[in-house]
Amino acid sequence: MRLSRKHARIALVAVVALMLLPMLALADVPRDAARHQRDLTRHARAVWGMDAPVAMFGAQIHQESRWRANAQSVVGAQGIAQFMPQTATWISGAYKLGEPQPYNTGWALRAMVTYDRHLWQQIDAATPCDRAAMTLSAYNGGLGWVYRDQSLAAKNGHDRRRWFSMVELFNAGRSAANFAENRGYPRVILIKWQPTYASWGGEIVCN
Repeated sequence: MRLSRKHARIALVAVVALMLLPMLALADVPRDAARHQRDLTRHARAVWGMDAPVAMFGAQIHQESRWRANAQSVVGAQGIAQFMPQTATWISGAYKLGEPQPYNTGWALRAMVTYDRHLWQQIDAATPCDRAAMTLSAYNGGLGWVYRDQSLAAKNGHDRRRWFSMVELFNAGRSAANFAENRGYPRVILIKWQPTYASWGGEIVCN
């Protein structure tokens, strides 16, 4: 079947768009990301093993600080991984990472993947995607809130081991603003930014 000129133009635009997708993804990656990719991969594999979800970690740093080592939030989160001071102190002591140095990129990357691993091991979920989402929710707002939200979901007849459209719907007591931020955090990392870093390896696919 011969295409009309209009349909041929549409087909050509679609092909060009598909060809440009990898370029657009690369354009979304801050320049500093490439500089830290090797260190992030090394730390991630040292803590998680060779199948470490490096793409998720890259997306998490992207969301937290856009790879700015000197980032500081209005609530006091510090550095490239946006650790609150008390969390940085706890993770340093619990995992013997030395003096807390949230503005030191090497320390912060190691601490982030270590803390994510700690949270991951405390969570029971139906799929790797659900587990990753709960891990990220806990990183953003605290593991206790995840447990309370799971319990509330279960009391209402939902699967406590599934995050998307299940546990994520329930708020065990956060303020409206904190709830909205926390629910957006896993989605923007796993669904929006993670594909941008897929070439880094270990992408956790969420269908």
